Amino acid sequence: MEEIIITSKFTTYNSTKELPNEIQSLFEKAIQAQKSAYAPYSKFRVGAAISLDNGEIILGSNQENAAYPSGLCAERVALYQAASNFPEATISKIIITASPEATGITSPITPCGACRQSIAEYEIKQDSPIEIYFMGEIGKIYKSESLKNLLPLIFNKKLL
Repeated sequence: MEEIIITSKFTTYNSTKELPNEIQSLFEKAIQAQKSAYAPYSKFRVGAAISLDNGEIILGSNQENAAYPSGLCAERVALYQAASNFPEATISKIIITASPEATGITSPITPCGACRQSIAEYEIKQDSPIEIYFMGEIGKIYKSESLKNLLPLIFNKKLL
């Protein structure tokens, strides 16, 4: 038997004011995207902003459906829109914010498993890391240099 230890490294910030102006602006856009969320069931609004290497910013918000799991998370809404409209562009950054309707959340909200796998697909396709920033409604911000920090044992096409 052999034991394997896998570690992940994140940078944390106490507020958006500690971030470069470009990232602050992306957070503002992601927070604005939350307002278009359709979340009548979970009451949990999520916004995403994706920065592409061509200068385009793509926004997404979660879209729920009474027939679970027919809805989509904000991250995948933005990812698929970016891939559909700018198929040759490279995704450089993804910003994720979340806000429940009832109470403020201070823990950073990470992408769900399906979103992690979707981000992994694009990171592998473009053969370059995607920086991921995420936060709750208030509180600390986490930055991951790559999706590999969130999903170290990535399932990809090489395994098929």
